[in-house]
Amino acid sequence: MRTLGVVSLLTDLSSEMIYPLLPSFLVGALRAGPAFVGLVEGVAESIASLMRVIAGRVSDRLPRRKPLIVAGYALSSLARPLVAVALAPWHVLAVRGVDRIGKGLRGAPRDALLAEVTAPSDRGRAYGFHRAMDHAGAVIGPLVASALLLWRSDLRLVFALAAIPALASVIVLVLGVREEPRARVVAAPGAVSAPLSPSMRRYLLVLAVFTLGNSSDAFLLLRAQDAGVSLATIPLLWAALHVVKSSASTAGGSLSDRLGRRATITAGWVLFAIAYAGLAVASAAWHVWALFAVYGLFTALTEGAERALVADLAPADGRGHAFGAFHAVTGVMTLPASVLTGVLWQAYGPGAALLTGAGLALAAAVLLRAWVR
Repeated sequence: MRTLGVVSLLTDLSSEMIYPLLPSFLVGALRAGPAFVGLVEGVAESIASLMRVIAGRVSDRLPRRKPLIVAGYALSSLARPLVAVALAPWHVLAVRGVDRIGKGLRGAPRDALLAEVTAPSDRGRAYGFHRAMDHAGAVIGPLVASALLLWRSDLRLVFALAAIPALASVIVLVLGVREEPRARVVAAPGAVSAPLSPSMRRYLLVLAVFTLGNSSDAFLLLRAQDAGVSLATIPLLWAALHVVKSSASTAGGSLSDRLGRRATITAGWVLFAIAYAGLAVASAAWHVWALFAVYGLFTALTEGAERALVADLAPADGRGHAFGAFHAVTGVMTLPASVLTGVLWQAYGPGAALLTGAGLALAAAVLLRAWVR
């Protein structure tokens, strides 16, 4: 578990050297519009989601999940720094697509592997710790990016240097993660995967409602600039957000072990609605900093609890399938969510787009409490 956490830290260090600067790179250097920013993130996450479904099911039938995990991290590490040579918006779309294929290959097998090495009563803390390490990398990445920009104001150089921690993450994964082989599950000719349970299906539908309002964080970064946060401090804002996520994620996951998954997730979604509604009307830079902290607490409460609930609802021999479905729903819905936000943003302004997201989050919180048992 700890080694997978280090791998995630290094991977996110690489990714977050690029991600908070990508909206400004697209809109500024490559002259794309807000709707295209939403399209890039939506298409990329949808691609990742389709791969998660495939990878999750395949990993259930392999004696080891590690080969798929290694392939996913390696592909992302090779593709991501190629943003440095993008000359048109569609180049960024292509690079993000390949990057997300890699993420799709590794996500469900990795989450299933974590469930297999963790006691059921401790899953919330385990997933919370993994997300905390992920966010720790997202703290360091923007700080490194800011330091590089202060040294030399060249976005493309920052993007290219992101290849170094990406390569290191693959080396740590290959050399440091050990996995005992499982009994291979051989499917009969013509057999299909076991269906998801009714509770899991209801949970996934509720997640779809929430995710429709949870568009790409690229829009929050654009809103931050609109409200007065300078481009030079955007990476610092992004780092501060992940400080909150990293410091609170393990505690948030542990809270779901004690209070229950639904209560913890509901509280997080309410905080999401508060953050989005606040950003819709924010008029000063300090408003944005405070609301990003609230947004970080939402993430800390929900990321570990959502994954732990999937592990709770899925049988041991079908967790790859279940996590694939979970990531598929949350990823595929990112496309309509980001497109919806981008269209509303261009037509009616950021306030209407963000308030729509807040409303959908509250609706999902009500459905979760009333419908998922």
